[in-house]
Amino acid sequence: MIRFHTLRREQWLSRPIDEVFAFFADPRNLEEITPPWLGFRILTISSDAVSAGTEIRYRLRLHGMPIFWRTEILQWQSPNRFVDVQRSGPYRLWHHTHRFEAHGGGTRMIDIVRYRLPFGLLGRWVHRFKVQGDVRRIFDYRCQRIQELFAERVVLVQ
Repeated sequence: MIRFHTLRREQWLSRPIDEVFAFFADPRNLEEITPPWLGFRILTISSDAVSAGTEIRYRLRLHGMPIFWRTEILQWQSPNRFVDVQRSGPYRLWHHTHRFEAHGGGTRMIDIVRYRLPFGLLGRWVHRFKVQGDVRRIFDYRCQRIQELFAERVVLVQ
């Protein structure tokens, strides 16, 4: 029996850890790094400053189906780590660890997502033939978009 699936991605950004973490500390930036084909929109954020306990509600469309999703920030350790978990949405389990490591003047960013679909055997079949590819494509887009956004950032020296 599969307890959960794991997706792990690492990315190097040539920007300082405080700058990278600050970008991810603003949940509104999720819209900027989520593929446009998902029609992702944030509906509500439970607090002005993100911390452990902050809840975020989203709406998206996946293969034409509207999906409402609510996550909670379970752990918040600025500027090195935070964890969000699904409280309601399409998965039986969604646990996303975001890690940031300062390294050589830049930042190594590590995403570890553990997830599981509902519906037992049917869920495992749907994962194999559809969801696994969707999750990979979403994170491929995210990686590419993050690289573009941080390459565009210019630090002004006065």
